[in-house]
Amino acid sequence: MRRRTLLAGAIVTAMSTSALTGGTARAADPGPSVTKTGTTTLDSQAVFFVSYDGLVNNNSFQKNGLLTYKGYQYAVWYTADKNAVVGRRVLGGSTWSTVQVGHTLKASDSHNVISMGVSKVDGRLHLNMDSHSDGFTYVKSVAGLMDNPAGLSWTAARFGAPQSTLDGLALTSQFTYPQFISTPDGKLQLSYRVAISGNGRNALAEYDGSTWTNLGEWSSSTGTYTSEHGSSTARNMYLHGIDYDKNGRLHSFFTWREQNGAVMCNSGGITNHDTGYVYSDDRGRTWRNNAGTLVATTGTTNTVAVTDSALVIDSLNPDHSLMNQESQFTDSAGLPHAIISYVPGRFGQCTTNYVTDRTANGRAFHVRKNSAGTWQKTEIPVPLNSSQRTKLVLDKYDNAYAIFPFGRIAGASKASGYTDWTLLYDGSGLNAFGEVVIDEMRIAQDNVLSVMYQEKSSGTTPSALHVVDFALPA
Repeated sequence: MRRRTLLAGAIVTAMSTSALTGGTARAADPGPSVTKTGTTTLDSQAVFFVSYDGLVNNNSFQKNGLLTYKGYQYAVWYTADKNAVVGRRVLGGSTWSTVQVGHTLKASDSHNVISMGVSKVDGRLHLNMDSHSDGFTYVKSVAGLMDNPAGLSWTAARFGAPQSTLDGLALTSQFTYPQFISTPDGKLQLSYRVAISGNGRNALAEYDGSTWTNLGEWSSSTGTYTSEHGSSTARNMYLHGIDYDKNGRLHSFFTWREQNGAVMCNSGGITNHDTGYVYSDDRGRTWRNNAGTLVATTGTTNTVAVTDSALVIDSLNPDHSLMNQESQFTDSAGLPHAIISYVPGRFGQCTTNYVTDRTANGRAFHVRKNSAGTWQKTEIPVPLNSSQRTKLVLDKYDNAYAIFPFGRIAGASKASGYTDWTLLYDGSGLNAFGEVVIDEMRIAQDNVLSVMYQEKSSGTTPSALHVVDFALPA
C-alpha cells in the first residue's frame, strides 16, 4: 500500500544569534513582513469567465504574466473584447501604458494565458499565448526595447505581427503551458508541453538572439505506474516551475498525472501523485535526479520516466487531490523550495471530489532542500479554503512567503528553519477571485512583492484587473 511518507530528516529549528565582527554586534536579519504600499488598475473591464476553476488572466502556470526588467514593470492580459494587451509602467508609477498586439483570444479556456519572457542577449520582449493542446500565437518586440524603455516609445509598432510559429519553428500541433526562462548567458528558453493531459511530454526550445532552436522533449509519458487500486501506462509530468538559480543550475519540481483513473480510490478525485525533483547543470540538455544520477538527455529517447529511481522527494498516492503546477523558488544559496498542496490523511484516505475536498480540507506544504542536502517539509497552518494554487517567493533574507488564493499572504523566517509560518495579510478589501500572478523578478529589483489579481465577478461579466504592491523587509 502506497502511503505518504514524511521527508527524511528532522525539521531544524534555528536560533537567531548576534554575530560579532570586529567587536561590533550585527543585528539579526529581519523576519518576514509585508506592508501594502499601493494598488494600480491595469484594466477596469478585463475579460472574465471561469473554466477549469480558473481565469485566463490569472493562472498559476502563467510565467510570466507580470515581470520587472531594468526599472520597468510589464503585464499582459485580455481585455473585455478579448484583445491581447501588454502594459508597462515605471517601477512605483501609478499609470500603465498599454498596447494591443494584434491578437484576439480564440476560446473561453483559462489555459489560454499570455506568458512573457525577455531575451537579454538582444533586449526583446517575447509573448506566447492562446494555446491548450493546439497551436499557439507568438509575438516579439523589436530588439533593444527592454534595454531602453525610457528612450523608446511604447506603441504597437514596436511589436511584430502575430505568428503561429517561433519565427518559422513550428514545434508541435498540440502545445500547452508556455513558460519563458532567461538563461544565465542571456538567451531565452521556452518550456512547453507536447500532447495532452495524462499523456504528454515536457520540451524546451531556445532563442540565441537570432534563431529559435527546438531542443526537444525531456520527460516521458510511458511506463507503468501501479497504486493499490490499479495501474496506468500513460501520464504527463506537470511542472511546479522551471527556474535557474544564481549559480546557473536549472531546477524543476513536478508531480505526475496518470491517464487511467483506475489508480484512484474514487473517480471524483484526481490522478496526480508524488512530488518529484530534477535538475540540469547544462542549460536543460541533460537532467539528473535527486541523487545526482543522469536520468535524461533532452531530445533523445532517454527521458525522465515515472519508473526512474530517486525522483520522488515526497511520496503521495493519488487519493489526496494533490495539486499540479503549484510553485517553486530558489534561495540566495541556490537551494530549491516549493509549495505543494493536498488533503492530508487526517481528513481521510480517499477524496471523492477534488474541488470540494480541497476547499474544505486542503493544506499547503513548504518543501525545501537544506544546506546539508536533506529535504524538509512543513505544513503551513493556513487552510486553503479553495481548490486553487498557492505561489511562493523568497526575499533577500531568504524569508519565505506563500501567496494563497484570494491574495492572502503567509510568511516564515529562515531563522526558524521555516517553522514559524503565520498569516501576514488576509486579503481583505481585494475581492480577488482566487489564484494570483506574482512578479518573481521584481523582488530582486526593488524589494517589492507585486501581485496581479482580478476581482470576483459572475458569468462572463468583465471585472477589474489590478496590481497590488507590498514592501518587504529592508
